[in-house]
Amino acid sequence: MTVLVTDAGFGPDTWTGAIDLDLASDADPTTLELSEDLKMIRVDFPSFADGRGFTIARQLRLRGYKGRLRARGHVIADQYAMARRSGFDEVEIDDALATRQPEADWLARADWQSGDYQNRLRG
Repeated sequence: MTVLVTDAGFGPDTWTGAIDLDLASDADPTTLELSEDLKMIRVDFPSFADGRGFTIARQLRLRGYKGRLRARGHVIADQYAMARRSGFDEVEIDDALATRQPEADWLARADWQSGDYQNRLRG
């Protein structure tokens, strides 16, 4: 079973369509053909120490991808703000990780827009 993490906390997966594209952490997003038909892309995080998924998300958003973007796997609560800033809409984790890092740990990082250095500089 999996848990979906959003800025509102833990919740069930409400996506009713098929995952349009599953990307491995070593995928090259510059080679993908992006179209309006792509509604959901899921990027794998095989380890919390593997940050390539953040780069993939950022590159997809910079290339104009507007659909739902989900991080899946070993993303930890401390990385939630980075996931959101890089372009992910949500994080999919397993029940074991949700038990080790409860919802409060994730919600503490849900105000991801106010804590970045760029907003503090603009302040």
